[in-house]
Amino acid sequence: MSGLAIFTGVHVAISLAAIGSGIVVLLGMLKGKRLDRWNTLFLGTTVATSVTGFGFPIHGFTPGIGLGILSLLVLAVAIYARYVRQLAGVWRLVYVVSATAALYFNVFVLIVQSFQKVPSLKALAPTQTELPFALAQLVAFVTFIVLGTLATKRFRDHPVSVA
Repeated sequence: MSGLAIFTGVHVAISLAAIGSGIVVLLGMLKGKRLDRWNTLFLGTTVATSVTGFGFPIHGFTPGIGLGILSLLVLAVAIYARYVRQLAGVWRLVYVVSATAALYFNVFVLIVQSFQKVPSLKALAPTQTELPFALAQLVAFVTFIVLGTLATKRFRDHPVSVA
């Protein structure tokens, strides 16, 4: 197995851990729970997947590089809101929005990679300009807008419990 294959496997594993823990965190916010350990796992693995994404042999600026930079900026805001500002006042809202955006970026990339690597999906949208790809991305985007909006209301309006 080549070094690049191992690196790719580690990157994918970190990405899936980030998505899985992010879903748990988002569900927790929908229930008004902080889930501190899950938050730490989510933020750590999401930073790690964004950073390792820059380790692939890509030359020049690509949409993936741009998304990685954007993700790290959003994560910096989420980490600041969560750990420095302790979710106080408006920082609770800032955290929910930035954490939800970071999770969405991971899912966005998961959809892109799935349509590139899974043969049945690649056959449906070989250039990722076809309707099935657009619909998958649209459904993900709308889902995150709805869940993020609900999380901003529920995480703010309920007494937050630590779990």
